[in-house]
Amino acid sequence: MPDSPTSESLGAPGTASRPLAGKTALVTGAAKRIGRAIALKLAAAGANVAITYFGSQADAEETVRALAGFDVEAFAVRTDLNDPDSIRESVAAVVEEFGQLDILVNNAGVFESAALEEITVAQWDHMFSTNTRAPFLVAQAAYPHLRAAKGGGRIIHIGSLGGTHPWATHAHYCTSKAALHMLSQTMAKAWAPEISVNCVAPGMIVQGEVGEGYVHFAERTPMGRNGNAEDVAEAVLFFATGPHFITGQLLGVDGGLGL
Repeated sequence: MPDSPTSESLGAPGTASRPLAGKTALVTGAAKRIGRAIALKLAAAGANVAITYFGSQADAEETVRALAGFDVEAFAVRTDLNDPDSIRESVAAVVEEFGQLDILVNNAGVFESAALEEITVAQWDHMFSTNTRAPFLVAQAAYPHLRAAKGGGRIIHIGSLGGTHPWATHAHYCTSKAALHMLSQTMAKAWAPEISVNCVAPGMIVQGEVGEGYVHFAERTPMGRNGNAEDVAEAVLFFATGPHFITGQLLGVDGGLGL
């Protein structure tokens, strides 16, 4: 299975409904994998899309070309999500490029396994800096533009099943995602009614990986398979196009694995 859909697999421009036509979306960490699938899904729905990347310039350039295949404007900006100045400058660059910002998807994140007793301060701080602080800072920088968005701005965070279930060998990851889930709810309450804020929490998402561990998770999942990037992208699209009245929600995309 490919890492993410292409313009061909999603349909040529104009062949399907484009509910996001005239909107601009920013997806962090979208040069590849789940972020790329989300960006492509939003472009297929008609949105102009900006993506951030850090070390994956070649992938980012390829993603921009793929996004343009949907007859939308696309833009990539290199961003250090651990640097508040870089975040503010990147959001400003997106608004300068497109003149508006309607949808923010905080997708960028890091994942790591480590025994709880062996997690270092540096590991802990890096996990929270990327998974929790960065979404806060990006949303804060985007706030005035999303607040001014016609029809209401939207923020969609990418959380995790690990934010609701304690994984013994991923304590810093689980804790950072649990904090992101709470951040989504506090943002939803603080920034209503102009901005809706929701969170998508994927479970086991497989993007070409193979191994006994993945088979094990698929067997434990009521829906009989692991998830893929398209499943996550569809959930993001729901929050991007659904009723603006829906806010403060956590949507699990795990095939029932968390039940």
